[in-house]
Amino acid sequence: MTLAKLKSPHGEEKQLTLPGFEAAEADWRKDYAAQIGQNRKITNRSGIEIAPIYTPKDWSSDQHMADLGFPGQSPYTRGIYPTMHRGRTWTQRQLIGLGTPADYNERVRKILDLGASAISLLPCNSGFRGIDCDEAPLSLLGTCGTVVNTVDHMDQALDHVPLGEISTAMNDPSPFTLFAFLLGVAKRRGVPWTKITGTSNQSDYISHYVANHMFYRLSQPGSRRILVDHVAFCREHVPNWNPVSVVGQHMQQAGATPAETMGFALSTAIQYAEDCMAKGMEPDAILPRFTFFFDISISFFEEIAKFRAGRRIWARIAKDRLGAKDPRSWRFKFHGQTSGVDLTAQQPLNNIARVAVQATAGIFSGLQSMHTDAYDEAITCPTEETARIAVATQNILREEAHLCDVIDPLGGSYYIETLTNQMEEDILKVMDQIETAGGMYAAVGSGLVQTMIGQSALAAQEKIETGVEKVVGVNCYREDDDGVSQPLPYRPDADAMQAHVEAFKTFKKERSQQDVEKAIDDLRRASNNEDLNVFEKVVDAASAGVTHGEIIGTLREELGFGHPLVVA
Repeated sequence: MTLAKLKSPHGEEKQLTLPGFEAAEADWRKDYAAQIGQNRKITNRSGIEIAPIYTPKDWSSDQHMADLGFPGQSPYTRGIYPTMHRGRTWTQRQLIGLGTPADYNERVRKILDLGASAISLLPCNSGFRGIDCDEAPLSLLGTCGTVVNTVDHMDQALDHVPLGEISTAMNDPSPFTLFAFLLGVAKRRGVPWTKITGTSNQSDYISHYVANHMFYRLSQPGSRRILVDHVAFCREHVPNWNPVSVVGQHMQQAGATPAETMGFALSTAIQYAEDCMAKGMEPDAILPRFTFFFDISISFFEEIAKFRAGRRIWARIAKDRLGAKDPRSWRFKFHGQTSGVDLTAQQPLNNIARVAVQATAGIFSGLQSMHTDAYDEAITCPTEETARIAVATQNILREEAHLCDVIDPLGGSYYIETLTNQMEEDILKVMDQIETAGGMYAAVGSGLVQTMIGQSALAAQEKIETGVEKVVGVNCYREDDDGVSQPLPYRPDADAMQAHVEAFKTFKKERSQQDVEKAIDDLRRASNNEDLNVFEKVVDAASAGVTHGEIIGTLREELGFGHPLVVA
């Protein structure tokens, strides 16, 4: 079914029967024109022109059932659950990654004590590059992520963390070694895999290919193969794990507009669903475990409209295109992270206000989990103090500002409903471009998506450089000395990191080389046999003592190294 057939018509402009409306509107327009002076054109980040006022001419309550409905009901504009945040608030999931596994464990336990209800693990950049800690310069290890290369490392990182009770997110690109280590720890502790919950937070290899090249470890065909195998494995063995997280965040942080980001993300989700279905998986067996991960920029109303529109588009895609019949498959579940791109190194304390605005937009848009950035993230890995403020921001918005009292509090606003409809139309236009190019896999292979993002990024930067888009402390309200000392970049304890690397070298010497060689041979065999599940062999290799770098190195030899397309 084409995307055009998925479009939902919104109500056409109706003749109003409000007594005095036309005369009052005419008077206002006259007074507005007399007082406004230069009536400059205002557009949001997606390029939609913003009017000075919105009225029943733009959106009428007659469109309520078609455009809004009720929470937990079609068209899902107002949320995917009947109670939304009034019944259960979002999961507070702080992204943490620093130093050694012991450093991570100390930080994560404190964050849990402060009220975080789920955890994320961000690996060291050496891990993202696909190498082990003994292959990277010591001075770089652990500066912006945790060094986790084995099941032992993961066990230490999650010491005293109840795996069967708390949701974990592994920021773990294909072939998902961190998740394999997590399963190895669960097996050691006697925790059934059926009790493991969380998300493969970086499973979206397409977004890595387009916008996050350091994460791109394997070839595009190889990544496609492993993702499908990962989904199949999780459905059979770890049914409460979310194996697919479509990451719109990477696209938006690379420069895509909010509308483009949602269009790319939904097109990517279609690609992954259809790839899995081509391997015999039923839509209702996989779609309930599809999740999305987005940036929440400071363009407040635009972000809310983006998510409301995306939610109802996905419901139609899941039903009408993918053929899902289970209402759980229609749910657009998403995690939001306040946008680090909007944060500034200048006057960094201003970032606390920016994060609060972004988080409010996320709450009003109906997200399922959220990470709030620390104010120093434009400069360094967050300190314990700044991470505490980031967590407290969510607590204040929930407990003190009472943002959870009303479901979809902006629903019915002439502006937000008009903007939601406009965003939906722009999102569908982007998806039509991707569809015409042959789908998301083909569109990124040809460079179409990269070109669109590059053009949008350039346009946005030009607005900042010319002063059209104001950024406090950067191109306006600047101060030579803002009185705030710049946070120092985080550096782990050098002696502790050296000891960690030496212990890793000892581990490699003392493990069973026979078990390692057999596991690597099995991994090679699976890579070249479509009837075998590659990810299953990744899990087996991790438990046999094969390291992160060895697993990825083996798969690179068999499935190809990742070389993202560079578009001039």
